[in-house]
Amino acid sequence: MADPERSERRLRPAPLLFEPSEAVADPEHFFDLESMDDPADLLSRATELSLAFRAAADRAVEFQAVAAAQLADPRRFDRLTAADIALRAQWTEDYAKKMVEFGRDLLRGEGLAEK
Repeated sequence: MADPERSERRLRPAPLLFEPSEAVADPEHFFDLESMDDPADLLSRATELSLAFRAAADRAVEFQAVAAAQLADPRRFDRLTAADIALRAQWTEDYAKKMVEFGRDLLRGEGLAEK
C-alpha cells in the first residue's frame, strides 16, 4: 500500500519554468517573484515553487540512489566501489553506501514503481 505522505510529496504544485539566461544573470530575478506586488499572490506562488523544488529534489535524490545502486552492482564487470561513487557524487563513503542500499530498495520496487 502506498504511503500517503510519500504520495503527497509526488505532487507537482507549480511548474518549474525555464529561466532565460538574461534572467539568471540578474541575481535579483527569481521566477519573476520580484515583480509581484500583491503579497498574497507572492506568498502563494513562492509556496508553490518551494513545494515544487522540494518534490524535484526528492525525485532527483531517488534517481541518484538508483544510479549509485546500478554502478555498484556486483554483476557489472566495471562496477564501482562505494568510495568511487562517493568521489563522483561528492559524497562521503558512508553516505554512498546508504545511497546504494536505498537505490537497491527502489530497484526492488520499494519506491520508483509508485511514480
